[in-house]
Amino acid sequence: MMDKHFKNLDEQIEILKYKGLVINNEVYAKDILLRENYFFLNGYRYPFFKSSEEKKFIEGTTFEELYSLFLFDRRIRNVIFKNLLVIENNLKSILSYQLSKKYGYREKDYLKAKNFTSDKMKQRQVADLLHKMKRQIRINGSQHTATKHYITNYGYIPLWILVKVLSFGIVGELFLILKEDDQKSICELYGINSEIMANYLPILANYRNLCAHEDILYDNRTQKTVDDTVYHQLLGIPKEDNEYIYGKNDLFALFLILKQMLSQEEYKSLTLEIDEYVNDLNYNLSTITIDKILKRMGFPPNWKNLANIERSRLDEE
Repeated sequence: MMDKHFKNLDEQIEILKYKGLVINNEVYAKDILLRENYFFLNGYRYPFFKSSEEKKFIEGTTFEELYSLFLFDRRIRNVIFKNLLVIENNLKSILSYQLSKKYGYREKDYLKAKNFTSDKMKQRQVADLLHKMKRQIRINGSQHTATKHYITNYGYIPLWILVKVLSFGIVGELFLILKEDDQKSICELYGINSEIMANYLPILANYRNLCAHEDILYDNRTQKTVDDTVYHQLLGIPKEDNEYIYGKNDLFALFLILKQMLSQEEYKSLTLEIDEYVNDLNYNLSTITIDKILKRMGFPPNWKNLANIERSRLDEE
């Protein structure tokens, strides 16, 4: 495999120009490439190529147009990240409340193996996760302000404090090893069943990490797919080979999850913000249409209608 050699800013500009990108202001372009990283910015070139085979920019595509897609992705990523943090905080709060109420607030009480599933197939998983959580107590006991306060003043760390230092991924794993009735008590607050929640949590954790590390978001595809929802049907999303063509493993699938886990007002606010950025990008596009970007996002033409549908329970059959 050939090495990728370092390219200075002049060489980066020449590569883009060779591929057909119009650069009207090289000083401006070099400043952007230096601050934003050529590799990351170049990751947004695909919608502007003539075809997947002919990897040349559509005639007339400008650097500013390419950069506008980069900025659009950053803006929607920040909005989505903000809402994912809301869900993360809510879930941690609900989970810690339910378990503390039932099993106690000292770690020697709530971290007992008997408090979790008795499924023999998951006993290794239970042991591993309890080990991870106890390790977090050891690590954060003297480092994190809240945990240090409880250790110093009370000699223990309650679950509602411990969850603050647990990753979203660990919280998702914790949900999976809960007893069925504990899972149900948590899921009832969201109006979904435990199987669906188990499907959603790793997808949410994946997007949370993607946003935190500023990876490309708008056309991301997840390995796990979202189960069919009533919203697919209510929006009239078409099918191909008996599968919905939008909202399965694309960005719109995440929006279907957010619809069910945010409040009605929170989701409407999210929609307004995303719509504003879609309109801004549409204004800055000239060689391609906004529909091409929305399709890569997995957004159906009527995606905004999702905000106006009242919260519905999924079919739990």
